[in-house]
Amino acid sequence: MSRTSNDPWPDLAAIDLRPTTDALHLWSQVAGKVRLMLTPWINHSWQATFYLSGRGFTTGPIYADGRAFEMEFDLLSDLLRIDTAEGEARRVKLEVQSVAAFYQATMAALAELGLAVDIHRMPCEIPDAVAFNEDHAPRAYDPDAARAYWRAMLQVQRVFLLFRSRFVGKCSPIHLFWGSFDLAVTRFSGRDAPPHPGGMPHVPDAVAREAYCREVSSAGFWPGIDHPTFYSYAYPVPDGFGLAKVEPEAAKFDTQLGEFLLPYDAVRSSADPDTALLAFLQSTYEAAADLAHWERSHLERAQGKLGRLPEDA
Repeated sequence: MSRTSNDPWPDLAAIDLRPTTDALHLWSQVAGKVRLMLTPWINHSWQATFYLSGRGFTTGPIYADGRAFEMEFDLLSDLLRIDTAEGEARRVKLEVQSVAAFYQATMAALAELGLAVDIHRMPCEIPDAVAFNEDHAPRAYDPDAARAYWRAMLQVQRVFLLFRSRFVGKCSPIHLFWGSFDLAVTRFSGRDAPPHPGGMPHVPDAVAREAYCREVSSAGFWPGIDHPTFYSYAYPVPDGFGLAKVEPEAAKFDTQLGEFLLPYDAVRSSADPDTALLAFLQSTYEAAADLAHWERSHLERAQGKLGRLPEDA
């Protein structure tokens, strides 16, 4: 995948993607924890996420003692850009390096800008994790692979936005969680959920319980275990959810993960990727909402034209 490729749905199966997404996942946690330490808590940990940008993904503005700064993974220039509202800047290279080297360079850059912050150095949601400052194993980084995955996420976000536009109940932003490195959108029924059992690696149970304190149907896109994959799950899981008929045909329920999965390549190679992905999002949501008896008539609306409300709004 070249820097200037115009392929709207990149062929991720043709790329040795995982070493680079693993590196970005861990490096993103360093920057994500900076935002986490400096931002007031918002429900479901939404204050800590990243957002896709025109060059990669970003924290958006972070505030420290009245000052504002931003941290952006610029995948077009292979840099972590740290920019302050006063015009000062530092850059950390995205290149073959260890997590420890990236952590040290990032902390040094922040300190030089007068933005030193002490973060918890243990990665979240990763089994057998090693603290950032102790992880000296070399990490591969292929700039073209990083750009291909980011461009795929941009297409995914575009379709997620269409899906999100059809829901008027409480719904999350479309954001990139650095814990599991997934681009996600979550719909809420408006009802409370039973306490989450917790048990996520290196995540306090109280955080998990707050994240899932309401009944949800959630969908997302992540690097996956073997290949990039879309997912959809419900919490709490309604009876019969795993047996529901969903679309497209390539979508399957994974009993171990407890969620529906759809390979990215099945979407990309379909005759109409947008329609295939929307069918997955809508059918899995309907399975969750119908089986759990959501008040769908109060939570949904027909999709309007771009930039306009539906005529009956």
